[in-house]
Amino acid sequence: MAIVSANTSVSPGVAQTSSRKAALAVVTSLFFMWGFVTVLNDVLVPHLKSIFDLKYAKASLIQSAFFLAYFLFSLPAAKLIDRVGYKRTMVIGVVVMGIGAWLFIPAAMVPSYALFLGALMVLAGGITALQVAANPYVAVLGPPETASSRLNLAQAFNSLGTAIAPYLGGYLILSAAPKSMDAVRQMSPVALQAYRVQEASSVKLPYLIIGLALILLGAAISMFKLPPLPQAEHHEHDGSALQSLWRFRQLVLGVVGIFVYVGAEVSIGSFLINYFSQANIGNISELAAAKYVSLYWLGAMIGRFIGSAVLQKVRTGTVLGIAAIVACALVFTSLVSVGHLAMWSIILVGLFNSVMFPSIFTLGIAELGSLTGDGSGLLIMAIVGGAVIPLGMGFLADHIGLHHAFILPAVCYLYIVYYAFRGSRPVG
Repeated sequence: MAIVSANTSVSPGVAQTSSRKAALAVVTSLFFMWGFVTVLNDVLVPHLKSIFDLKYAKASLIQSAFFLAYFLFSLPAAKLIDRVGYKRTMVIGVVVMGIGAWLFIPAAMVPSYALFLGALMVLAGGITALQVAANPYVAVLGPPETASSRLNLAQAFNSLGTAIAPYLGGYLILSAAPKSMDAVRQMSPVALQAYRVQEASSVKLPYLIIGLALILLGAAISMFKLPPLPQAEHHEHDGSALQSLWRFRQLVLGVVGIFVYVGAEVSIGSFLINYFSQANIGNISELAAAKYVSLYWLGAMIGRFIGSAVLQKVRTGTVLGIAAIVACALVFTSLVSVGHLAMWSIILVGLFNSVMFPSIFTLGIAELGSLTGDGSGLLIMAIVGGAVIPLGMGFLADHIGLHHAFILPAVCYLYIVYYAFRGSRPVG
């Protein structure tokens, strides 16, 4: 397993301070890019739902296809690091992302929902390689005592990407108002195909530019001299060591915590545009709704800066528990209200989501010792919750309405409350 803990030390000769800072700046750009590309899915969900006249459950396959890649490619990416190192794995990941982005062009030309899902899988496969390589690389790129600071900085730029993407994506992809579903359903097969080609064409330019930017970024990283970390590239273990991970209660329950957290965050973000467009909620266009989605993700960025300061003085479990309680209360508020109160209460959830992933992750690997790296791998694989829970929310939306389907992420936050105060306690 190539994933290592933040406690891994780096010998003074590995890299000078200046080269480490430059390397950190380069790798941080990757956090921004995968955050930007990931949250573009929140724009794709309503856009492709409209084009292909999909029910909510089938539209949520966009997130399912994307986040399933974390489950499928996490361990292969870790083995790739052992074979070629962190830098080459990052370059491969960026290039695969670029190829995935360019696959959107033929998918739009057909157009085919299945091809869009395939392109998303390729794109997400590249992001998975980046996640597995970049997170531990940033953690060990310097003194252990400042590892958390480096990761928080990188994750803040990731959140910057997630805040910008819905605004730009909405402007480029949702700028043309789609026809009503009744009008679309009355079209002849020839007219319907022409309509779908026209509407799907709006994704070509954004993903062409994204693909080009990613390929250029991959080329730049390949030429940049990133400090090698050979001592962190071969974390050996045997089968018995891996099996022993399951005796750590805080890790096993933490895997569930990451699963439900990512699932709740992605579920909310995926359906916000459709939610805000409803007559009893925002009664606004999809383009206008996309701008509000940016605020949801912007809250996560602001919360990370606030959380990093608060966590220096307050116990991690306490911060996580309070954040989860407030997030759950906000979702319930949106459930029982309409209009602006329903909109702003759900947008504010993003602010309290911010501290959850790093807090659950830290609590999950507590007291694992030499197994910390292997535990980290299991936690990263749990990001597959972003593939499963949105599908469940889509199913609920089809049967009880989108407004009431938000009960599912609310239940997810209740589990995180339990984990924060009880489930995260290590037992000997």
